[in-house]
Amino acid sequence: MNFLAHFQLAWPEEELVVGALEGDYLKGPLKGHLPKGIELGVKLHRAIDAFTDQHPKMAELRAQFPLELRRYSGILIDLSFDHYLSKHWHNYSTLPLDAFNATIYRNLESHKHHLGPGARRMLLRMQQHDLLSVYGQWDSIAATAARIGERFQRENPFLQVAQHLDPVRPQLELSFLNFYPELIEFCGLKKHQWN
Repeated sequence: MNFLAHFQLAWPEEELVVGALEGDYLKGPLKGHLPKGIELGVKLHRAIDAFTDQHPKMAELRAQFPLELRRYSGILIDLSFDHYLSKHWHNYSTLPLDAFNATIYRNLESHKHHLGPGARRMLLRMQQHDLLSVYGQWDSIAATAARIGERFQRENPFLQVAQHLDPVRPQLELSFLNFYPELIEFCGLKKHQWN
């Protein structure tokens, strides 16, 4: 999952949302240096990623990608799932997407003193480019993937990714619609266990 899904799954607990962002940047064991709710948000982020990566439906979906992209297909699936969450937002929230995004930005801003440098930089970029809203545009997936690929030490595998995404687009949407309710249920159980 990418940012929009992580935030929606952590919502409405503010500290879980902060941990959902920090979870992309904080590595290693949690040592109690952050407020408990933020650490639980990091823990939830990691649980979501593990559940998603290990799910049989995701293995089936990764197999739909060309061999040369299969290694990186998880990134493309995460980005496309944020697109489909945005597209089908009304099925998962009573709060309009633009209001949700504004609330998330405010929440993260008010807790940014708990964020590490990487998460703070990402928050600034999110706010400047309204990244949570951009995911609603299909073309943003290829553009975002290309920017991610620039960080790789090897050649950017995402330079021509749009031509590989379009053929699997219907399968991506169907997989999202089938998988996301399971993920919501999984997160609900995790939150209940940790309370």
